[in-house]
Amino acid sequence: MGTLWSELGPVADAVRNRPRVYADANVPSGVVRFMRDQLRWDVLFVLDHPDLRRARDTEHYRLARQLQRTLITLDRDYLDDSQFPPAHGAGVIVMAAPDQRGLMQLLTRFHQHLFVNAPLPLDGRKLHAHPDWQPEHV
Repeated sequence: MGTLWSELGPVADAVRNRPRVYADANVPSGVVRFMRDQLRWDVLFVLDHPDLRRARDTEHYRLARQLQRTLITLDRDYLDDSQFPPAHGAGVIVMAAPDQRGLMQLLTRFHQHLFVNAPLPLDGRKLHAHPDWQPEHV
């Protein structure tokens, strides 16, 4: 039996550069599975945690910052800078697409262009992404 570091070190190194996201309750579970299984992101999904399911948006915003995770949501309320100041967040992506397939296509573009070797690419910023989103708009 090795030391704690010899056992956990390789795991920590393997996830260090993976995107770390906080998916709120209105992100469909199929989209969360896609982020985890296909994109291999480290996703904290609030519906997996009974104590977070009914938390207020302000609490999700605070926790995402505290946990250093990009908040991913479909909730346009997060675009309100007076209630959710960008400088106080770890980055927010508000997605809009007509269906789950469209959301997954957006996430794939984020994976290819936004999260490349940057686990927290929008720290202190927000992105409102829709099907026409292009990487140069960041």
